[in-house]
Amino acid sequence: MSQTVLVLGATGRFGRNAAQAFEAAGWTVRRFDRKSDALISAAQGADVIVNAWNPAYPDWADQVPKLHEQVIEAARLSGSAVIVPGNVYVFGAEMPPPWSESTPHQAANPLGRIRIAMEEAYRASGVRTIILRAGDFIDTETSGNWFDQVMIKHLARGRLTYPGEPHIPHAWAYLPDLARAAVALAEMRGNLPRFSDVPFPGHTLTGREIADTLSRVTGQRIEVRKMGWWPIQLARPFWRLASHLLEMRYLWDTPHALDGHYFEALLPRFRDTDLDDVMRNAIPAALRRREINPHKAVAAGT
Repeated sequence: MSQTVLVLGATGRFGRNAAQAFEAAGWTVRRFDRKSDALISAAQGADVIVNAWNPAYPDWADQVPKLHEQVIEAARLSGSAVIVPGNVYVFGAEMPPPWSESTPHQAANPLGRIRIAMEEAYRASGVRTIILRAGDFIDTETSGNWFDQVMIKHLARGRLTYPGEPHIPHAWAYLPDLARAAVALAEMRGNLPRFSDVPFPGHTLTGREIADTLSRVTGQRIEVRKMGWWPIQLARPFWRLASHLLEMRYLWDTPHALDGHYFEALLPRFRDTDLDDVMRNAIPAALRRREINPHKAVAAGT
């Protein structure tokens, strides 16, 4: 019997990938439309709600608590489980890695505190909840994340622009993999604790390791250049986002990784996409190394 998932934020990064993954797994997928749908009625009959709503940083303080209160109420009335893509903001800079489901949430900065409060609201609600926690996203298309907006902006010139120290490990999640994990956890939700915090290990990479991988998949030498933060500093008076980007800068200078032991115990057969394929899928097709089929004739001079 087909199960039904309601995806909130289905046009965003995680929501789009989640909707595709649930469809591929045979679920009936409802994509919520804020312009025409009412959340309470849309949630009726949904086995799972994927809450991929994510306002812009400057709107978090005002919108995040309200949006999640609405989702909790809709889930309570419909009996749906909720999957929320969690992040690493809750830990703060002082927690030694790797960060696991038992690592204390001790972030003191505003964005971190908002996320802590949001997760605690789910825990206190009694609604069946899965926090699928991940690092920075790597997508298969341009979607406004650090990787595609900043890091590979000058890849055609042989340059990776890196926001932190190139030798420091950083947690990454390839979105198609994260979405597959969401489906797998949704299908076993009845066997999980009522509130489940599941770190997704993904790929832990330094800037240099990313550059080396990109060198292989592009066929050209990719050098790492450190990003200058001074333009963002100068933009603070007139760009609302700037102060929040600076607030989270510590993640680029703090070595971190997500502990995969709990995830692997739950999903021992899960396999991440090979790193070369991740990077190949994440960059524009024109930048990928051309694959030549040895069994196909090649025109002279090619």
